[in-house]
Amino acid sequence: MIRRTVIFFLLASTSIVIFSFNKKEDESAARQKVIKTIIVDAGHGIMANGGHNGAKGAYSYEDEICLAVSKELVKKFSNEMPEIRIVESRPTEKITALHRRAEIANENKGDLFICIHVNAAVPIKKTEQIGTKKVTYYVGKGKNRKKKTKEVPQYRTYTIPNPAKGTETYIWGSHKNEDKEVAMRENAPMLQEDNFKVNYGDIDPNSPEFFALSLLKTKQYFKRSATLAGFVQDEFAKVGRIDRDVRQRGVGIWVLQATAMPSILVETGYITNRSEEDYLNSKEGQKEIADCIIKAVKTYITWLEKQQKENGGENNGATTRISTSEMAAFLRRIEEDEQKKIAR
Repeated sequence: MIRRTVIFFLLASTSIVIFSFNKKEDESAARQKVIKTIIVDAGHGIMANGGHNGAKGAYSYEDEICLAVSKELVKKFSNEMPEIRIVESRPTEKITALHRRAEIANENKGDLFICIHVNAAVPIKKTEQIGTKKVTYYVGKGKNRKKKTKEVPQYRTYTIPNPAKGTETYIWGSHKNEDKEVAMRENAPMLQEDNFKVNYGDIDPNSPEFFALSLLKTKQYFKRSATLAGFVQDEFAKVGRIDRDVRQRGVGIWVLQATAMPSILVETGYITNRSEEDYLNSKEGQKEIADCIIKAVKTYITWLEKQQKENGGENNGATTRISTSEMAAFLRRIEEDEQKKIAR
């Protein structure tokens, strides 16, 4: 009798352990239904010639901060969401070609692409009067010609650091043109690659034609990208960071254009603002930034699960098609913008 009782308890204990293990596996599998793989992209990187790429602060470089924040983010993902596979597109200090970043994301069938960057603002130009200068001039002609003098103000022009600060999260938007300077800066490494034509083909990433092609591909992910970006900005605001809102880059950032998944580019702060630069280089700041992004991703997963449940498990938004009228209107808008530029 005692032997049967012992065997019964052993079997019961084993069943509980197996059931608990299977339950955990089931819960993990359930969590992985909507997001299985996340691509973390550390912006910029050390060039082949040893030079830094990206914005420069008083004492640090953008690529260094991007890598540090990305590493912190990867560590937090591993600790808090181990069921999700994390792929780094730039795991070392060395730069990864922009075309390769997109290839890594697409080859690994990423469900999200999170690109980490640091912002920069141009110095503010100031002009002040520093005195006057006596200038001689003449009026009249012949015998009536007279010599006169007058005091002319003298000015000096100088610059001061731009006080811009805060966070912005970008998504790809094919209908805006005002961010050309920013996009050109981010796409610059791509244009500098020796085998540019081989990697990207005969394309201009800032051309209207390329916008049209990108629109066809990226509109299907627009809602998800915009939603995640909004959650990221919400989390930054909660910890007291200045919220500069979700924005679209209309002239294109290659990693947002070429990735076949919801994609965001997080500008974590302004390296050209000394207090922001200190924050971005601090361990506390880097951990806080990573923590905000992790919380945003968790909120996004909850939102996505709800969306799929409401749509009967369908991949909501992933099969959105663009109508002929939408494309025609889009191309018309590009043509009008180009005509305006010519007329200026």
